[in-house]
Amino acid sequence: MFRRLFAGSLMLPFVLTGCAHHDDTFATHGSVGFGQTIVVEEGAAEGTTTPVPVAWGTTEVIGHIHGPRAVAAEDGPYLLDSGDKLRVFVYGQPSLSRLYTVDHEGRISVPLIGHVHARGNTTAGLEKVIRSRLGAQYVKDPHVTVDIQQNRPFFILGEVRSAGQYPYVSGMTIQSAIAIAGGFSERANERKFQITRRINGLVEKLEVPADYVVLPGDTIQVNERWF
Repeated sequence: MFRRLFAGSLMLPFVLTGCAHHDDTFATHGSVGFGQTIVVEEGAAEGTTTPVPVAWGTTEVIGHIHGPRAVAAEDGPYLLDSGDKLRVFVYGQPSLSRLYTVDHEGRISVPLIGHVHARGNTTAGLEKVIRSRLGAQYVKDPHVTVDIQQNRPFFILGEVRSAGQYPYVSGMTIQSAIAIAGGFSERANERKFQITRRINGLVEKLEVPADYVVLPGDTIQVNERWF
């Protein structure tokens, strides 16, 4: 767990000159991109802490994510995983052009070439793999396109009225996911939520606010409030 503590009296000169040093802060720690999580001190005001990048594979990261940083995890290409439904079209090859579902091992099974690894790849990357394997032996100069027919679902558990698995909706947040699940139960903590997210087989647990963007395959936990 990454945590930075700041004494309010010591931070006053930096708060007054925060705008002037904004660029220097990110020059020191690097920009926040795909695969990084912002972790800030619990209860700290926005803009008074320094962002800390956290590498993939962190099993548990607890912190608060505010404002525009709440959608940073959406940046970058969409990576395929189990449960994604794909439409593969091979020009002039109707027997190869069909819908495929990425299985629990992260693969699709294509006639002639067999299992093709899809997990962690993009649709463009998968196109290249299928094109290369078909062209090597079976189809002369194949033209292949891969599109996502349906994203893998998300899951929501805990203090909601209808916990379970639901189809993913692009751009959805924790708040809209809870609405899909029928809203909060009477005992729900309506301020803090936990997301479990798997990327390329690695798992992250994030404590996030209601405006945090949900990704396909995420599991949302709505906890019970203590009082």
